[in-house]
Amino acid sequence: MTPKTILVCLTDRDSAKAATAAACLLARRYNAHLIGLHVVESLMVYPGIATHIPDTVYERYGKSQIDVSEAIKETFETATAPEDFVAEWRLLHCKTEPASERIIESGRVADLVVMPAAPEDDFGTQSTVLETVIRNAGRPVLVVPRDWSGDSLGHSALVGWNGSREAARAAHDAMALLGDGDAAHILRVNDGHDTDDRDPTSSDLAAAFDRQGIKATVTQKNWQAEGVAAALNAEAFQAGADMIAIGAFGHSRAYDFVIGAATRELLRVSQLPVLFSR
Repeated sequence: MTPKTILVCLTDRDSAKAATAAACLLARRYNAHLIGLHVVESLMVYPGIATHIPDTVYERYGKSQIDVSEAIKETFETATAPEDFVAEWRLLHCKTEPASERIIESGRVADLVVMPAAPEDDFGTQSTVLETVIRNAGRPVLVVPRDWSGDSLGHSALVGWNGSREAARAAHDAMALLGDGDAAHILRVNDGHDTDDRDPTSSDLAAAFDRQGIKATVTQKNWQAEGVAAALNAEAFQAGADMIAIGAFGHSRAYDFVIGAATRELLRVSQLPVLFSR
């Protein structure tokens, strides 16, 4: 089922152009209804002791949020004005709940959620929102690099495969974006032990893509020191893919916190749009 409702969540001015461009490419291809969303959070202060916050602080914060919202709206409307698909702008306000809750609320009724990657100097705010949406929205989330400027998306996908539930969701979510004559490059990353035995489910998955008219290839790689994210990025560029699809957060929160997650690493280093499914 091709996406007919796409939600693009625009978090800041610097990344709005790239995320909107990616969403427009997909909406144009599938004649989808595109919703541009920006969430404004209230200024929350949690002092260790009672303190007085001058009204001017709230006024300046409110004014800055209005300016940011208007700039993002202009970016979205400028990009979508010449398009034939329906484009809708939404501005939501948070009172006490975090922005991620409002994004999840809107995202759960969309076929696809598009979000920009967090900035490199992010101290946890935007990256936390991204992780929360990926974990809890129940929808595939396409994360777009902040400086992405590609002219092709959803025609050639590098699919990370390990046979898990999350990987299966990612593979079939990618299948919904790809069309007849497009390409799926299935990459199975092993645990570092040399083996000549190809995982049989990789071939079965390739056959499933082929039945949809999608040209599938299977590659098997051993785990390298630089990790899964680096292997996926390298293979994607070598294959000429325009996106990566991968299952997200396949371990418990405790494991991800202590060991580190391939999902988090890919969020940080990918130079291609990445479709995360969970």
